[in-house]
Amino acid sequence: MNRKKPSARARKTRLRPAGRAVRITVGGVVQGVGFRPFLYRLADRLGYKGWVKNFGSGVKIHLESKKKTDFGPFLRALEEDKPPLVRIESLDLRPANYQGSSGFKIKKSEEGESFVFISPDIATCRACRREIADPEERRYRYPFTNCTDCGPRYTIVRSLPYDRPKTTMAGFDMCRDCRREYEDPADRRYHAQPIACPVCGPRVTLKEAQGGKWIPGGIEAAADLIRKGRILAVKGLGGFHVVCDPRRPGAVRRLRVIKKRQRKPFALMARDISTIEQYAYICPAERRALLSAGRPIVLLRKKKDIPGISPHLDEIGFMLPYTPLHHLLLEKLSLIVATSSNPKDAPIAKDEKEGIGRLCDFILTHDRPIQTRADDSVLKLAGDGPLFLRRARGYVPYPQRVPAHLHISEHILALGGELKDTVSVYKNGYVITSQFLGDLDEYQNYRYFEETIAHLERLFDVRPRVVVSDLHPHFRTTRYAQRLGLPHFKVQHHYAHVLAVLLEHQVPAGRKVLGVAFDGYGYGQDGGAWGGEFLLSDYSSFTRIAHFKPVPLPGGDRAAREPWRMALAYLREAYGEEVPPLPSLEKVDRKSRDLITNMISSGINSPLTSSCGRLFDAVSYLVGLAPVEVEFEAEAPLRLEAVSRRNIKASYPYELLTDREPWQLSFAATIREIVRDVSRKVPPERTGAAFHHTLAAAIASVSERVREVHGIATVALVGGVFLNKTLLTLASQRLQKKGFEVLRPGQYSPNDESISLGQVAYALARLKGRR
Repeated sequence: MNRKKPSARARKTRLRPAGRAVRITVGGVVQGVGFRPFLYRLADRLGYKGWVKNFGSGVKIHLESKKKTDFGPFLRALEEDKPPLVRIESLDLRPANYQGSSGFKIKKSEEGESFVFISPDIATCRACRREIADPEERRYRYPFTNCTDCGPRYTIVRSLPYDRPKTTMAGFDMCRDCRREYEDPADRRYHAQPIACPVCGPRVTLKEAQGGKWIPGGIEAAADLIRKGRILAVKGLGGFHVVCDPRRPGAVRRLRVIKKRQRKPFALMARDISTIEQYAYICPAERRALLSAGRPIVLLRKKKDIPGISPHLDEIGFMLPYTPLHHLLLEKLSLIVATSSNPKDAPIAKDEKEGIGRLCDFILTHDRPIQTRADDSVLKLAGDGPLFLRRARGYVPYPQRVPAHLHISEHILALGGELKDTVSVYKNGYVITSQFLGDLDEYQNYRYFEETIAHLERLFDVRPRVVVSDLHPHFRTTRYAQRLGLPHFKVQHHYAHVLAVLLEHQVPAGRKVLGVAFDGYGYGQDGGAWGGEFLLSDYSSFTRIAHFKPVPLPGGDRAAREPWRMALAYLREAYGEEVPPLPSLEKVDRKSRDLITNMISSGINSPLTSSCGRLFDAVSYLVGLAPVEVEFEAEAPLRLEAVSRRNIKASYPYELLTDREPWQLSFAATIREIVRDVSRKVPPERTGAAFHHTLAAAIASVSERVREVHGIATVALVGGVFLNKTLLTLASQRLQKKGFEVLRPGQYSPNDESISLGQVAYALARLKGRR
């Protein structure tokens, strides 16, 4: 629970208010999570009378007693025994007039200005799973079973307060039995807005993808089709999965052709933990993540490879079933491919009309509409905490509290960057960050971006007075901001990365940190292509204290798709015109190599870049791991990390040039040593590990120099490169051994998904500073 620590006087007032009645207002994730029935049962057990009701900003409680003046037991139990999905962000308690209530009642929700937090979609709870498996229960094998502890939330809500008429369940009238459960405060389905049963709720339909012919048998028939090698689209909470049997190579190959996805990994959904353990190693923290209410995809180290699922990598993504439909589908299958049902680079499909028939043979669908599309969240474990690759279903829209010194009354809209975009809204001291929206250079993703802004503003009653975007003048988000006609702040990309961590970790005003921001690209203040940055930062400003020595980016964006170009650029930086012959360069025809060499020499279409991501591309290609052309972002660095043995501690030389600011890190000596190792046929496992140690050492070296000169002992590791668990771990360990405090994103991704959060922090500091 996040709130200010009360003073001793406030604590005394809270536990022993004067009089026989109190009014309690609770804010946070308190609607749609069983909070009101919990309060009803609590008041009844402790002998208090009064009422509780939802309102636009949370829950109001009126508590009274003829005899008791001590409300402490109720307040302590409210915090200690609350339902698992409840997150209390604020609690206000005041004396109230005694009303002479005859009992404790749950009142009808109060309309009004809305800023209550809604729970994410939650995986099916144990009690509901037992019902689905019990032939004596009326919801036996019903695929939409849910209660106040589980089921859809964010993806079905249209507006707040969170009541059934304001969700996509509004069109389903409750039968007598469901109505009885819904209205019984002692029932775990009391005011469970998605409540349903086979008599009155949504229904599953199986049909042919082409023509729509109905197929009898429902989920059981769908499982049979998957076992036979067919590809199905299956409707879940935030959209459709495309599903096949991963142990049928023909089905996997065909799915790759349909999705135009030659090598990018597929995620798997497994029936249970024991199934996952056949194919991957699971540590206790990873087990907890897999079984958590958010049910993310967790990247695990391979134990046994499944051909075609995660080629050239040492990790494989698994998740467990999170809806009753998934549990029923996996009863006989045990393991399926479950990838988003979208054409390449488009958003996940939430409706059959969005062309999913082109991706599959059959469609297993249902008639409960999806209001808000949301992909599966993806994470790995680094140390004891999550490292998000994608934050979406199961985690959005949990709020982020803002440090008290940044609180303002104005509402803010932050638009993020261009790739891996999210948007964030600020209101009343909290930030809500959207689910992953994808790359906005794809038209359908841009429509998704607009759809999400409209939904967040409507859902949380946000009326922006300021809009924030990236510094890049040509990003679609920048142009969108300009069209709004609002005061418009622009924030440098890597500075926004650092600010996001400051906000998440509640760093106080005036405290400076060294932000180490490593990624593929961000528009610099000088108009250059930044990406290997060391920024002295606080909420008000930053200084670029150091960066990677820039090298040419031959062909601009094309160099990010063809890593051999960056290999040539770094070879020219290290050797001049006498580039040594290497086996990996022979994969590219001589004419193309000469063309790129001439581009580098003449500076034609070869802007300079300090990108750490492009250095990874170059090294991965030089050691023979990266393909001539990558299929997906970070494919080359992922291959390099996959082979890098963690028990090798060798490193390569590098040079920190400090004759003038900003300082520069040169990796020319690193490249020469790597070339020497490749020529001596040193395996990529050794060169890859040594390269990771070199980068970690360079980070520590710059940090120590900054501490000597500026007295800063806190380092924030941000940017997409720090999704590399090996580098993140090595750098953190080196820094901590040298006495540094290390900050990194915990509840957000280090990649560009966190940009909009950092943009909010920038706007808050700017607006606060004007007062």
